[in-house]
Amino acid sequence: MADINIYDRLEQLGIELPQAGAPAAAYVMSAQSGNTVYLSGHIAKKDGKVWTGKLGDTLSTEEGKAAARSIAIDLIATLHAHTGDLNKVKRIVKLMSLVNSTFDFTEQHIVTNGASELVADVFGEKGKHARSAFGVAQIPLGACVEIELIAEVE
Repeated sequence: MADINIYDRLEQLGIELPQAGAPAAAYVMSAQSGNTVYLSGHIAKKDGKVWTGKLGDTLSTEEGKAAARSIAIDLIATLHAHTGDLNKVKRIVKLMSLVNSTFDFTEQHIVTNGASELVADVFGEKGKHARSAFGVAQIPLGACVEIELIAEVE
């Protein structure tokens, strides 16, 4: 799958990329230094609205995983908007995930798998990345998950 067209792969997975989001404060959605692209944190959305909730209280691990997957699609849309062509992505380097969770919730890594698995499904070997997953007390707007991405491009 190393040479597969990323857009063909998205179609095979039944994924239609949304329009890339706009920043909600004083920052940009993406910044590039050399061949490295940094994507700002994207928060979970459901039905076009912020997907709110706290893992370990109002949301299950599976719901959190679905939220993380939806963020991965939004991150890929932003990466597409930045590069103009997802086939220019040489590697997804790292994901960093913040999970709005209770003090005793310990499955942040499983929640984050929702994004990691999708990125690997879309980009194949190029999608295998380093990662961090943190439990946090709160995320802007009460979102359940926020994820940022770092990629290497041609």
